[in-house]
Amino acid sequence: MGWLFPRLLAAVVAVVLGALVGMAIGSFWNMPALGSLVGAALAVLLHALIDGWRAHRFMNWLRAQNEGPAPRDAGFWGEVGYRVERAVRALERRVDIEYARLDQFLSAIEASPNGVLLLDGNDQIEWCNSVAADHFGLDPQRDRRQRITNLVRAPAFVAYLQGGAFGEPISFTGPGGRGAISVLIRAYGDGMRLVLSQDITERERNDAMRRDFVANVSHEIRTPLTVLSGFIETMGSLPLTDVERRRVLELMSQQTLRMQTLVGDLLTLAQLEGSPRPAADRWVAVQKIFAQVRADAEALSQGRHSLRFEGGEAAQVAGAEGELLSAVANLVNNAVRYTPPGGSVAVGWSGRHDGSGEIEVRDSGIGIAREHLPRLTERFYRVDGSRSRDTGGTGLGLSIVKHVAQRHGGELEIDSEPGKGSSFRLVLPAPRVRLQQSAADARSLDAVDAAAPR
Repeated sequence: MGWLFPRLLAAVVAVVLGALVGMAIGSFWNMPALGSLVGAALAVLLHALIDGWRAHRFMNWLRAQNEGPAPRDAGFWGEVGYRVERAVRALERRVDIEYARLDQFLSAIEASPNGVLLLDGNDQIEWCNSVAADHFGLDPQRDRRQRITNLVRAPAFVAYLQGGAFGEPISFTGPGGRGAISVLIRAYGDGMRLVLSQDITERERNDAMRRDFVANVSHEIRTPLTVLSGFIETMGSLPLTDVERRRVLELMSQQTLRMQTLVGDLLTLAQLEGSPRPAADRWVAVQKIFAQVRADAEALSQGRHSLRFEGGEAAQVAGAEGELLSAVANLVNNAVRYTPPGGSVAVGWSGRHDGSGEIEVRDSGIGIAREHLPRLTERFYRVDGSRSRDTGGTGLGLSIVKHVAQRHGGELEIDSEPGKGSSFRLVLPAPRVRLQQSAADARSLDAVDAAAPR
């Protein structure tokens, strides 16, 4: 109430001064009372005009949406203008702070790997981040305020949204058949809904691969176990001749070896996936790898194939010797298994123009159709299941080769055509390849160093 007394005092002073001035002027016409009355009225009118003009300026400032400072008048309207301006500026600062917080919040949601979409009570899009826009095939700006069911027509999503039972997420195929999307809806506010989306394509693919892996392992192990169980029952219940007994024991030994090989390959894969990458400072000669692989290949071929190992006399590769040996051995053993008697298998080393090197295994075997090539390195994938099992393979060899190549920074390249054989190339990058200096070259360099002037 500090403004009331000065305002009343100013009005009283104006009336008194007006009355005195009117009385002085009215005395000339012998009408002091009338002059005093008229003077007081004129003073009140002048005071009201000044007050109204100040109020008009203040209202114009309010109508202009508080642009610039409030009118700096004295008295009541000056006080009102100051306090209103201070309140408005404080409100603007609070609004700016809230907008900054909102921008930070939306930026955080935008950085989320999951999709976030906000719907109003009419299922219209209030806001969505770029991930949700990609999941649902939306434009974050153009599609705002559009009804979501007019843009996303997946029957599973529409039924989920309209059903109102949001206890569990649902999955459906993304726009254009691009992967699988998982969606979870949560209600909030006055009929508003928060839609959370996640791309689960890779997870479903991994789950499918895991299921297939377990199923394949179970099948691969069940088959030899069934054979062993049958033979054990036969030996325990039927009288067998020595020849029959030796044959049964031989077959049992083969099935046991098959299971041992399978378990060994599974352990190798687990070790490759769970251990750190091989160091790049441990060098092994290519010829050493070739020598060990050649011995195994000759034992497996038993003279039925022409085996050729070429190149790599001075080449060395950096990495885990056991892994590289396993990879090359798998390639050569596959080539021997899938090449008919009388065919040829060639293993060679060659350098590339970029400094990298490759170990190539070529055979003149049955070859592989083009449609099978992309899946050859999948675990247990077989072009022909029955024929693959006849050759004694586990279906894990090429998967091991691929993992070894990747762990050494390289890749596995495959070329094949039915009836024309196959070519498998284990490519290693330049930092893991070097040429070993021969003894003669070393002596020559030492001689040059000795002859050089000091």
